[in-house]
Amino acid sequence: MKDPNNTRDVGPRAGTPLWLYLASTTVAGCVLLVVSLVWAGADQLAAIGARPLIWVVLCMVIIGELRPIASLHSPNDNGHPTSLPFSFALVLLYGLPVAALVQAIASAVSGVVRGHSVHRSAFNIAQYTLSFGVADAVLRLLMPFAENAAWLPGAVELLVVALAGAAYFATNLVLVECAVAMHERAPLHRMLGKDIGQRLFVNLVLLSLAPLVVVTMTHSVWLVPLFAFPLAALYTGASLSVKREHQVNHDELTGLANRKLLFLRTQEALSEAQEHKHRVGLLLLDLDRFKEVNDTLGHPTGDRLLQAVAHRLTHSVRPGDLVARLGGDEFAVLLPQVRDAASAREVAARLRVSLAEPMRLDGMDFDLEASVGIALYPNHAPDFELLMQRADVAMYVAKEHRTGVESYEPHKDRNSTARLSLFSELRRALVEDELEMFYQPKVELAEQRVVGLEALVRWRHPQRGVLPPEEFVPLVEQSYLMRSFTHEIIEQTLPQISDWWSSGFTVPVSVNLSARELLDPTLPEIVAAGLRRHAVEPRALRLEISERVMAAEADAITPTILALSDLGVSLSLDDFGTGYFTLARLHGLPVKEIKIDQTFVHRVVDAPDGRAIVGSALDLVKTLGMYAVAEGVENARVAGILRTLGCHAAQGRFFAPPLDSADATSWLREHGRADDLATGERTG
Repeated sequence: MKDPNNTRDVGPRAGTPLWLYLASTTVAGCVLLVVSLVWAGADQLAAIGARPLIWVVLCMVIIGELRPIASLHSPNDNGHPTSLPFSFALVLLYGLPVAALVQAIASAVSGVVRGHSVHRSAFNIAQYTLSFGVADAVLRLLMPFAENAAWLPGAVELLVVALAGAAYFATNLVLVECAVAMHERAPLHRMLGKDIGQRLFVNLVLLSLAPLVVVTMTHSVWLVPLFAFPLAALYTGASLSVKREHQVNHDELTGLANRKLLFLRTQEALSEAQEHKHRVGLLLLDLDRFKEVNDTLGHPTGDRLLQAVAHRLTHSVRPGDLVARLGGDEFAVLLPQVRDAASAREVAARLRVSLAEPMRLDGMDFDLEASVGIALYPNHAPDFELLMQRADVAMYVAKEHRTGVESYEPHKDRNSTARLSLFSELRRALVEDELEMFYQPKVELAEQRVVGLEALVRWRHPQRGVLPPEEFVPLVEQSYLMRSFTHEIIEQTLPQISDWWSSGFTVPVSVNLSARELLDPTLPEIVAAGLRRHAVEPRALRLEISERVMAAEADAITPTILALSDLGVSLSLDDFGTGYFTLARLHGLPVKEIKIDQTFVHRVVDAPDGRAIVGSALDLVKTLGMYAVAEGVENARVAGILRTLGCHAAQGRFFAPPLDSADATSWLREHGRADDLATGERTG
């Protein structure tokens, strides 16, 4: 039968309902065993024990305990024991004392061989004793018969045996599944109904052999071992069938459930949740930087590491939860019943902690981190596919923001219905020229003169008004519209640069580039063609790259950066302080300007150590021969502190908000000067 104890064979905590149930059942079974043996008497037991038949049957029961018939949801050591025909035959022939004693010896031997804990073996002995006790009571009540040298049961006797077998099956099923239900915190009726058809069939086959074993036992003891052959065939056939089913539903490398089994179990959990009005949780887990292991040490080491990860995950989830491998280094955990998002986060945090402990392989320690996304039914999705999709969205948010664990939030979903609708409108916007460039000046702090502008895209939506870039640029980055979008930005910005330089406002204009754009090998050609087409000098254009992009994709985007530098286009490192990029890595790259992120800029006023941190960053920028521009300067106090600390230039609403091209031109006429070409190049 299925192991009612912890799947890791660790006993429940003392005092818990499961512990009380196991303890009371074990005590009741052991008491019944002792009482039955005392009732039988030592002389009768000794007389029976002197017969070769008992020893032959004992060997068959032990072998049967070691070779249970597996099922899809029961591992090989927790299946239906092929010892049942022999132990039940002893109930029919000798009654409870002998059958229970033989079964107890066999269970103890089996537990030692398999390495089971004492509490598990004791419970197994107790459940068999109680189940055989009920069957024996039925037999004594309905068919009191003594041992017969040539027992040949008729129709009435077989009917009574069938009733006794049914009593044994029902009692054993309830005893075990009560413990399993408590362990997995699942409703008892669901555990009783799981695989009930297959259980009935296997037990019917095994119990139906018991009368034949009795007839054989009363004729010749040496015929009893012949039953080993049909039982071996039954065991082998069932094992092959279960193995095939297991291969279909489990991952070959780790032995975890695969996507198909995850889908089936999730469907069951959703049906149960719909009926009983509780929540279901789905967690998606992705290992961070696992690709580096495969690339550095090879796939065999990576496979062993995945097996170790699978082992830790299965030992970190709650009873009843399902761990699955979806492929590569991506895993899923199904929580069939979860109280709320906080409970799901607790499970996710426990999974991450289990992986945080270094794993030692081939003399090396591996430190693994994982990003986990959480989606709940019915809060976030009504079915499996949407749960998967939204857990996936949450996982990538956790990975992108390095938060470790994230629950699904619609406003962060780049694939939500509203965003998909916006995407279709964005295609129209590119065709109908709804995108518009705004420009924000950069002002030198010492002399209060313009040293550049930053081009910022806006979308004049017909219904929703002017949309900032965070509303639609992420959609573009994940779509095939990226190249068209980049082309549109360049085609709008370069003519404006040309007009300003022709009018004497000769300061560089910066354009922001995303990782997707920098990974496009045709970007230098697009920029070069635009510069030629609009007769713009390369030094008039500056491209801004986010620090996060440099930190994550430095090696991949370096060829594009160098190709742009060959054109004469300079670069600016944007959002400095938000990622993990080291300025020393800029050596050899054509970066002239470092933009200090506004979160750092605000610290010069809000945080006690803010000035020291920003001052140190500014000193480092100067040491590297670059210029620093502070972002998000909102008032004169912040501007004054930054000027004192040695910051070269700043931008923000204190100087000017983002302006459309007409307003930006008017602002330049009021604040710009004809000698700003020299200023722009000297300070750029």
